[in-house]
Order: sequence, then structure tokens, then C-alpha cells
Amino acid sequence: MQDRPVIKTAIPKRRYQVGNYSASLLGEIESSDGRAYRYILALVPLGQREPVLYVCAEPSPTAERIQGAYCLRVVSELMSELVDTDDRWGELEAFSEQAMKLGLQMLGLQQTPVKRLM
Repeated sequence: MQDRPVIKTAIPKRRYQVGNYSASLLGEIESSDGRAYRYILALVPLGQREPVLYVCAEPSPTAERIQGAYCLRVVSELMSELVDTDDRWGELEAFSEQAMKLGLQMLGLQQTPVKRLM
């Protein structure tokens, strides 16, 4: 998977179950892929170990910070794409809501109930 976050350490902030997927929202992330992350939402099919989809909040490049402090990136097997830039992606509530919407849309789970576990 191109641009997959390489997470060395992270603190789980929230966990969810959505249909046949578990989702973990991570913060305080240390990575070894050369990117800084504010938050990552990782969606994993139940019974598997590796996420099939990531939604990441990354600090915007300095030259682009006037548009917003954080970029929202979606990473899957087929794509790695910046989808938005805004200051609010650095806030846990705003990020978690938007990341879940994007994740559910990408996986075709918009009608599936989301159960927050943590």
C-alpha cells in the first residue's frame, strides 16, 4: 500500500466497530515514514491484522498553512489522496467525525451503525 503510515508508537484515543470492521483512532503518533501525524483513523476488517484504509491528519506544509494547519489524507490500496485542508482537522472531535464519514464512504458502509467502544 503506497503511503501507508509506518507507525512506531501511538496512543489509542478511540475505538469503534462498524459492521465487519474495527476502527482505531490514534494520537501522539511517532512514525518512521518521514511524515508527522496529528491523528490517524485505521480501519481493519475483523479477523485481520492490517488496516485496509487510513484517514490521516497531517500538518500542512508551511507554504500552505494559510489554507489550514492540517491536511486530511485518505490512504488505501488503490489511492493516497489529500482530500481537504483545514485548521479543525487538528481537533479530535472534528477529525474523528470527518474521518469516520470518509472511511465509511470509502468502504461502502454509510448505512452501517457505528458503535463506539472506547
